[in-house]
Amino acid sequence: MRPTPYVASLRVYEPIDSFEPADQLRWSQLTITSPTSWDEQVRSLKRSITSEPANLKPDGAHLLEHEGKRYVAPWSTAARCWAALEDFKYTLPTSVIKFFIPQTIEDSIKSTIDIVEDKVSHILTSTWSIPPRWFALFTPDERLRGVNEDGYFTILRTSIANAKTRCTFTHQSVLGAFGQGAVEGEVAELLAWLEIFDGKSIVELDYGGLATYLNKQLIENGEVGLEADTSVEDVTTSIAGLASGDGALAGRGYERLVSRWRRVSALESAT
Repeated sequence: MRPTPYVASLRVYEPIDSFEPADQLRWSQLTITSPTSWDEQVRSLKRSITSEPANLKPDGAHLLEHEGKRYVAPWSTAARCWAALEDFKYTLPTSVIKFFIPQTIEDSIKSTIDIVEDKVSHILTSTWSIPPRWFALFTPDERLRGVNEDGYFTILRTSIANAKTRCTFTHQSVLGAFGQGAVEGEVAELLAWLEIFDGKSIVELDYGGLATYLNKQLIENGEVGLEADTSVEDVTTSIAGLASGDGALAGRGYERLVSRWRRVSALESAT
């Protein structure tokens, strides 16, 4: 079982030659079969227990081989720790922050991020559910699912060019249907994130351990399991409805998606 089975990830893998020479040398020496996902999760879990500063160890990366070329998605640990810290601080009164985050840890994260050239993470994560906008980047034929030593899995991959085209269409559809607002802003933010990376990159959505939870919930609902997951199709249907002004179609797709993932996210309070 995965160390953090409740986390899904959206990753951008850039061609290895788009990185600094020192990073190219380090990541070219790793084998493609290295358990980078497992290693990343274990280190993350250890930091949640020991408050290990993000700059204490060399950072890692996820690797892909495509058409004879190596692609890399750095863990971006410092950038992600900084983003998580800022998000967490935003939820608390300033007077109590110091009781949750030791000043030494905050200083360590700040000092690390100050010397990191690329302050943008190649990886976005979500716990217990997957944002609908992530599914909009893919088509059903780009989906791979099955079972491995960690349990059930679902992975979707596409070129960043495809992802940006679909994200742009999604943004235009949402903007046309609802105007500017929270949902439109989230899609625009996702598109802006994609625009940062090399034009030859690969985008990947990994359900992580949520695939196992989703499989179980689908079976309990009388369905065949993970093969019954139509999240990509549902989001595509919903966006098509928004684009054509068919509110009923948009609502049906969205409701199917939300009802499916609601059963998974409910497990957070049950564990």
